[in-house]
Amino acid sequence: MNQDPTHPGDTLERFGHKKEIPDLLREEILLSLSYYPELLDVCIKFVLISPMIKKSVMQAQPEFRSYFTPGKKRHYVIRISRYFKGGPDVLPIETLPRRVLIGWIGHELGHVMDYEERDFWQMARFGFGYLFSSKYLMRAERTADSFAISHGLGKKILATKNFILDHAHLPERYKKKIRRLYLSPEDAVELIEHYEARLAEAAAHSEKNAPAT
Repeated sequence: MNQDPTHPGDTLERFGHKKEIPDLLREEILLSLSYYPELLDVCIKFVLISPMIKKSVMQAQPEFRSYFTPGKKRHYVIRISRYFKGGPDVLPIETLPRRVLIGWIGHELGHVMDYEERDFWQMARFGFGYLFSSKYLMRAERTADSFAISHGLGKKILATKNFILDHAHLPERYKKKIRRLYLSPEDAVELIEHYEARLAEAAAHSEKNAPAT
């Protein structure tokens, strides 16, 4: 459980190890990475796509050349739209609220966590299912949300969901896709409460077993 992603003496830059990060979103990406210490030695390239990714804002995938290599040896790419289109408004991605960006990136890193647990054949099945099965796609997206929440990004994931669903100018078909495939805000709140209860229980256990001074 990751209550505080940094420790005394840590700097955000240490989470840039084996990462290629555009300067435009460097701090937001490093902050998101800081919640995933397991990914410190994983090669991830963050790429801005101009003007935007078709039908998505961000995408996380293994690089093609390493798709079927063992998890710890894979290289990943996270594509980020340079602009966010909300109806008639086209906004530079960096102008979105910071919490929303960190939550969005944190969700994509949740996909990387999921990929890291899959072997060659599991990745093959995943690729096929993601392309051709809406139920498989829904499971993958909700798994990524769950990874993010269990790593302490719950409130930022919730901020991202609310930003999308409350956005006045986003097409309703896009909002329907989000409602169908991803954890609902209510489900996210339930997972966040469960995560926070586990943290409180762990803290109480630690305090109980701390040596007397």
